[in-house]
Amino acid sequence: MNGKFRFYHPIKVRYVETDAQGHVFFGHYYTYFDVAMMEYMGTIGFSYQDLLSEKMDLLYVESLCRHQAPAYYDDVLDVHARIGNIGDSSLTFEFAVHKEGSDQLVATGHIVAVNVDKDTRRPMRVPDALRRAVQEYER
Repeated sequence: MNGKFRFYHPIKVRYVETDAQGHVFFGHYYTYFDVAMMEYMGTIGFSYQDLLSEKMDLLYVESLCRHQAPAYYDDVLDVHARIGNIGDSSLTFEFAVHKEGSDQLVATGHIVAVNVDKDTRRPMRVPDALRRAVQEYER
C-alpha cells in the first residue's frame, strides 16, 4: 500500500454503484473520495461541522480521478485520503483506492477545495487549528 497515506476508510461496493459492464461506474469514485475526505477530517479532529460552526464552508473547485483497475459489486475498497497541500484558502485532498488489504491500485485522484465564508462565499484563510490538526496527524 502507498506509504504516504496514514488514513483510509473502507467502502463496500454496492450493486447500484455498478454499470452495465459490471464494474463501478466512474462517477462513484468521487463519492468515495468525498466520504473518505469527511472521515479523514473527523479523524484529525476537525470535522466538517467544525468548519460550519465557525461560519466557513468548503467549495470544490477541481477534481480528478485516474482509473487504474476495475472494482466490482461486493468488493471492499480501502479509500486512502490525506490533505497533501494547504494554501492560503485552499486544501488539496489526495486519494488512492486499493482493493481491501492489497496493493492493487484501483484509482487515484484529488479534490481541491476552497475555504469560504459560509454567508458571502468569499475565500477565507484556512484556520490555524485545521493547519495544526493536519500537521499533527500527518507527521
